[in-house]
Amino acid sequence: MTTGATPRISSLQLKNDIELIRALSGIDGYTPHNPAYSLESATVALEQLDKSETAVILAENALAAARSALLTDRNAVHKIAMGVKDEAVVLFGPDSDQIAALGMKKKSERSRPKRSAKAAEKG
Repeated sequence: MTTGATPRISSLQLKNDIELIRALSGIDGYTPHNPAYSLESATVALEQLDKSETAVILAENALAAARSALLTDRNAVHKIAMGVKDEAVVLFGPDSDQIAALGMKKKSERSRPKRSAKAAEKG
């Protein structure tokens, strides 16, 4: 593993780690040589994990709300654009320069449908 890389911990392993730290609170006389592994530091780490998980949940909810608002706004813009096209055709006619200015094809510029030869006539 490279230096500084943070490996992913499986949810099962994390659950086991949390249970271990909670069980540690019931052990009398636990005084580790390294203070980083004390009950107090483990409790602080659990509290920080809870805060981080809450922050992620709130961020995911905010993202979902923002995406929903984005879809609603996109649909509103599309509905207005379609209405503008319809109104322009009604106001100026299907073969007007104003229709072309909106990026639509004039009626006279549309190609007529071509008839296809039947298979029996070809052969």
